Amino acid sequence: MSVTMATDSQSSPAAGALEGIRVVDLSRFIAGPYCAMLLGDMGADVVKVEPPGRGENSRTFGPFVEGESLYTMVFNRNKRSLTLDLRSDAGKEVLRRLVAKADVLVENFVPGTLEKMGFGWDALHALNPRLILTRISGFGQSGPLSRKPCFDVIAQTMSGLMEITGDPDGRPTMAGTYVVDYSTALYATIGTLAALQARNHTGKGQLIDVALLDSAMSMLMTAIPEQVLLGRSMTRRGNRDRYGAPANTFPTADGAWVHLVTTGETMFQALAEAMGQPQLAQDPRFRDNGARMGNVEALEEQITAWTRTLGTQELLDALHGIGVPSAKVASVADLVEYPHLTQRNRILEMQHPRAGKVPMQGFAIGFGQSPMQLRHPPPMLGQHTSTILEEWLGMTPDEVERLRAGGSA
Repeated sequence: MSVTMATDSQSSPAAGALEGIRVVDLSRFIAGPYCAMLLGDMGADVVKVEPPGRGENSRTFGPFVEGESLYTMVFNRNKRSLTLDLRSDAGKEVLRRLVAKADVLVENFVPGTLEKMGFGWDALHALNPRLILTRISGFGQSGPLSRKPCFDVIAQTMSGLMEITGDPDGRPTMAGTYVVDYSTALYATIGTLAALQARNHTGKGQLIDVALLDSAMSMLMTAIPEQVLLGRSMTRRGNRDRYGAPANTFPTADGAWVHLVTTGETMFQALAEAMGQPQLAQDPRFRDNGARMGNVEALEEQITAWTRTLGTQELLDALHGIGVPSAKVASVADLVEYPHLTQRNRILEMQHPRAGKVPMQGFAIGFGQSPMQLRHPPPMLGQHTSTILEEWLGMTPDEVERLRAGGSA
């Protein structure tokens, strides 16, 4: 496992792409925090604003190490934590001052919540015309569903993603991770970066509206035109590819599973030869992709009979030898031991103030000149309140202490 350490006192030798950008993060759970974390990974100064005493909701989500939530950690590195009671007048005034200094505000409240707090778009834009407000919600800031609460699995359910996932003869199945939250965070990050670029030309910020349902729909491949134009409803196919064959998960002699994907006639012919059955490439049932798709069950029976005779590594060696994309279905235990990931430093380790050394997923983007870096471990609740208020707002220690004494920070 690769170990790249970071502590709060560590200074970065190279500036990140977003160095100098200030982000106020009011979000909770996954999509908003992950978006803000990505901005932090790229060098932005991200201030996570949390309620005093209890913090963001996910701090109570397990699993825990030394009483600290791993769930919270994986969505909140490269941030600093400031506690602020946004129900109090004093807390709201501090937020106004922070917003006046910020470049980006990220939030994922139910639409209308910010407005009730006195921080709707018009008020924020008047306070800071250069501010970018990135709003993440279940159904968007407009429309009849906009005020309804939503989580990842609800977006999967409503979008059709759940209907097209799982065994053909089984029940609709949610993805094994919060794929809609992650994709929504990516769209929110892309929108924020584009808005920052647009501001370079206009001098003005803008509102970014990103919704879980919209993100889920974006992953439906050809489902919508198939339905509208052809009257054909996409549904579950298990692990079979929808557009080519053979492409599925097959058993091996030692009890593992290997997924393989073939594309085109040359690759299928090479597979048939590796199986010791070159005649399959001339069989009318399998001669081209359309024929193979129409006779996929018969084809997969032939392939399964072959893969069951080979150990996992023997099968992979044969497939890789003929250029067929393939891999063992890995456990996470397998994943963290991949030499490839070690060489590329894709599993990082941070020094958390209480939990100690915490490994987590690394950076998915490589920058040649302004690399993503580990600058701050996931923060303890309110760990940086005094520092942020002094740096951003020029508050004195006495002023910070009065806020704390009044319960507003």
